[in-house]
Amino acid sequence: MLSSIHKIWNKTDTWFRDEIQMEAVRAVIANRLADDRYQQECRYLMRLRWHLCMTYQEVSYAQLRRHLSPKKLELLDDLFQLIVEAKHDAIELWIDRGESDYPVIDQETSRF
Repeated sequence: MLSSIHKIWNKTDTWFRDEIQMEAVRAVIANRLADDRYQQECRYLMRLRWHLCMTYQEVSYAQLRRHLSPKKLELLDDLFQLIVEAKHDAIELWIDRGESDYPVIDQETSRF
């Protein structure tokens, strides 16, 4: 899996079925995973959010592995596996899973 995602890491224009799907994944990352109570993790999740729509590398997979909790990395690894396999319909299920497993982060109550 690790080597497969590295091969396509900077080819994000092929990752999703369309822009709507990409934006839905970006919303899960920003609104449900990137909790600013965990600033370092949040920083790298937001970089991933930007990476999905940029033509350059905003963040590396190795950086994500170093800075994300095992639970969130596992969720993202599931997404990356679907991307490698070009399973766009399954990405829709991943979005649903992210929305059901992670509540929307309330930025007002999550600040220090």
